[in-house]
Amino acid sequence: MYIRLRHADYEAMIAHARQQVPVEDCGLIGGTIQNGTKSIEKVFYLTNMDNSPEHFSLDPQEQFAVVRELRSKGWSLLGNWHSHPASPSRPSEEDKRLAFDPSASYLILSLAADEPVLHSFHVAKDKTVTKEALELTE
Repeated sequence: MYIRLRHADYEAMIAHARQQVPVEDCGLIGGTIQNGTKSIEKVFYLTNMDNSPEHFSLDPQEQFAVVRELRSKGWSLLGNWHSHPASPSRPSEEDKRLAFDPSASYLILSLAADEPVLHSFHVAKDKTVTKEALELTE
């Protein structure tokens, strides 16, 4: 799968995640899927109910609101995203364990180094992780 994200949304994700440090920031991504490409139309920022620097859980009421908005715009839920305030941009064992939707993309934004790093991953049912191509667009 190929993922497209606007550069402005990427910058906004970084700014939002930095405001949440040391807690992991988290949310959902919505948009369209066409010819094997997921185009992110909107990044949703949700509350980390765990309020933890090492894991997250999304607020269920906020999730329902996102799904309603996606339906109203004819978009699809493409996956979720979260930050790693002090670790690399790769799925942790817990991230893999909690990845229940093999059609979802899992974006992980690392703030561990001076320059943030964002990668997208696919997690198969057997928990095999594959990095997805991620393109920042204007």
